[in-house]
Amino acid sequence: MERIARKVTIHRKLVVGIFLVLTCICAVLMTKVKVNYTLADYLPEDAESTVALKVMDKEFHAAVPNERVMIYDVTLPEALEYKEQLEAIDGVDAVMWLDDVVNLKEPLETQDRDTVQSYYRDGNALFTVTVHKGKEMDATNAVYELIGEENAVDGDAASNAFSQKISVKESMNAMMILVPLIIVILLLTSSSWIEPVLFLATIGISVLINMGSNFFLGEISYITQAISPILQMAVSLDYAIFLLHNFEEQRKLTDDVESAMVKAMHLAFPSVAASAATTLFGFMALMFMRFRIGSDLGLNLVKGIIFSYLSVMVFLPALTLLCCGLIDRTKHRKLIPELKWAGDVLLKLRIPAFIVVLLLIVPCYLAQARSNFIYGMGEANAAMKLGQDSRKINEVFGQSTSVVLLVPKGDMAKELLLSRELEKMDHVNSVVSYAVSVGSTIPPGYLDSRILDNFYSEHYARIVVDTDTKEEGKEAFDLVSKIRKTAGSYYSEYYSCGQSTNLYDMKQVVSSDTKLVNGIAIAAIALVLFLTFKSLLIPVILLFIIEAAIWINLSVPYFAGNSLVYIGFLVINTVQLGATIDYAIFITSNYMNRRKEMGKKEAITGVLNRNLIAIMTSALILASAGFCLKLTSSNPIVAELGLLLGRGTFLSLAMVAVILPMLLLLLDKAIGAVTYHCTFYREVKK
Repeated sequence: MERIARKVTIHRKLVVGIFLVLTCICAVLMTKVKVNYTLADYLPEDAESTVALKVMDKEFHAAVPNERVMIYDVTLPEALEYKEQLEAIDGVDAVMWLDDVVNLKEPLETQDRDTVQSYYRDGNALFTVTVHKGKEMDATNAVYELIGEENAVDGDAASNAFSQKISVKESMNAMMILVPLIIVILLLTSSSWIEPVLFLATIGISVLINMGSNFFLGEISYITQAISPILQMAVSLDYAIFLLHNFEEQRKLTDDVESAMVKAMHLAFPSVAASAATTLFGFMALMFMRFRIGSDLGLNLVKGIIFSYLSVMVFLPALTLLCCGLIDRTKHRKLIPELKWAGDVLLKLRIPAFIVVLLLIVPCYLAQARSNFIYGMGEANAAMKLGQDSRKINEVFGQSTSVVLLVPKGDMAKELLLSRELEKMDHVNSVVSYAVSVGSTIPPGYLDSRILDNFYSEHYARIVVDTDTKEEGKEAFDLVSKIRKTAGSYYSEYYSCGQSTNLYDMKQVVSSDTKLVNGIAIAAIALVLFLTFKSLLIPVILLFIIEAAIWINLSVPYFAGNSLVYIGFLVINTVQLGATIDYAIFITSNYMNRRKEMGKKEAITGVLNRNLIAIMTSALILASAGFCLKLTSSNPIVAELGLLLGRGTFLSLAMVAVILPMLLLLLDKAIGAVTYHCTFYREVKK
């Protein structure tokens, strides 16, 4: 490491130049990265709905209906005219309305009332639209231009279009809030006015390189785009702070700034590497999820940690040496001094706090897995146009979602029997199939091919089931299961797809991911802790501290009676563990070093007095990142992750500051006994 450090210090201008060129290239590439806004695309290849969608794309021109369009106060002829105009929009594959399920030449009063009111009620028309994948934003904008802002649009395609429109803007808003907050926090705890700029420049460059490198992956998910840059910045700032802190200490021992930096890099290397490794393994566990949103986010966070580490260990030393004069001229007294009272106060709280944790831990562990989970996007924000439109449509027509069945073509009698049985199910508004809508007595050859193509492909018949359930929830998932079971009783081969079926499959996949991902993260971090401390007991203590904070964090929605986005639940398990275990490592490392020279109580008191500000600074930055996501994002998944991250960081901080010191004191003798080459100071009893 020392040889590399000397080369970096000697060629500092070249190093800075290379990083700046890379940053410029990646900043351009970042604008070319494709962003995927469809969660269903990340289901495993063998998921039933994924297979069904592939068959649908191959066999039929139109996919699953994914947008509802409501127009107020129209007559039947006007509605039919609107239908034609909607069908003419580029990106709209199909439009289904009342004329597809009943004969409009007969009086509506003679038709099935429930079926009619699913599409036309009190003079208001509701169209079920299929928007082509990749054209959601343009098609939805064109729909609004046609119908006007006073009418309403909702559905998965509209949600996708809305996310595309606001995601970049919301990420920028989060950064605009977070960066000034970080600067203020760093100014309060640093000793130079220019240091926060160096920290942010270093991590900012690594964030840009990371996001630009996604160009070579082809595409990333919108969740990764929203979360990854902010998480990377918040988690890896510690590395930069630690390196410059070592540099300051070394400058007190020598006037040669190059020698001071070489020594600082040499001393910082193992500590920063261990810190980065625990975070990296926590994020890497996400890559083992079958639901590939985890591998997408995990890969980006792993890349981010690696780029941040390289930036801190190579770019920051070079930049610091170039700015040494400026750092010296902008020195100031630390605005927040060491908290010399912290150790005594926190140790007084340890027993009542430990009792509270013992009382909470079992109920919280049980409650965190029993929340009412949401597997998709959840309900749209009521303050946004999409949320307002959803409310308008639901007030007039109620909830609605479509399930599409593909069954083998050729047996029209069986198709009719299945359709009639589906119609009798609770929560089914209508069933659209050739056998029901056209009639088994009319041969397909008598129909226009444009109409026939909606019902039959070369190999399959398509049956569209319109339901009155939400996209997800017990009723929706029970209905999906019942539809699949009924189709299976008639056909040995069938396929089902639609938003409800996607989310049903998503539930099965992500539920099975939980134990695997958590197990990998805990095992990997335990191994890093074991190699770092060479102790059998310390990894158990540190993992217990952070896992307890995670259980308390994830149990809050259950006790508050709120729903919890399952992706947030799954991701925060590894992110909170990987990102906040460093606080426990930092306190424990300092305790183990002091314990060689003094008694256990004196050691832990000194550690808290000197180092509490350091972990508080780190926690404030990470929590600020989380709460910024919560405040700025209208996407339920991103907002939920932000809230969990912010709250979880403070809970981890509290556990590390209060409960960890008590466990270190309580288990001091046991730690000494099971730690390799442990040389604790022996207290002499008087």
